[in-house]
Amino acid sequence: MLWLKAFHLIFMVTWFAGLFYLPRLFVYHAMSSDTVSRERFKIMERKLYYGIMTPGMLLTLLFGVWMLADYAWDMYRSSGWLHAKFTLLALLVGYHGLCGKWLLDFKHERNRHSHVYFRWMNEVPVLFLFGIVILAVVKPF
Repeated sequence: MLWLKAFHLIFMVTWFAGLFYLPRLFVYHAMSSDTVSRERFKIMERKLYYGIMTPGMLLTLLFGVWMLADYAWDMYRSSGWLHAKFTLLALLVGYHGLCGKWLLDFKHERNRHSHVYFRWMNEVPVLFLFGIVILAVVKPF
């Protein structure tokens, strides 16, 4: 069980590192005006999203489901905190998908958002992190 939890946390940190950094790259990409910079950002964004964030997300979910199936489902399935955590997790996966949409918008030169928009969107994962960690550790209800 401790190995599963360790890997779950490692890949969660990996996923969140990407969720914190990709919108920051979008800030700089939205501010760039020369072709060389825009092409460089496209490469960085693609590698971060597909090489780090998405594997981090998938492995976080895999180890989380594995722990739930082997250890926690019978104990916590009726707990409100677990349902709240699942809700936040579903929204976080949606945010991940939204990052993928923005990635494609930049790739195809159809971004319509300013750098200020992405600065605000860069803060969204912080809210998810606080909520999910507090629910998992404190189990308030």
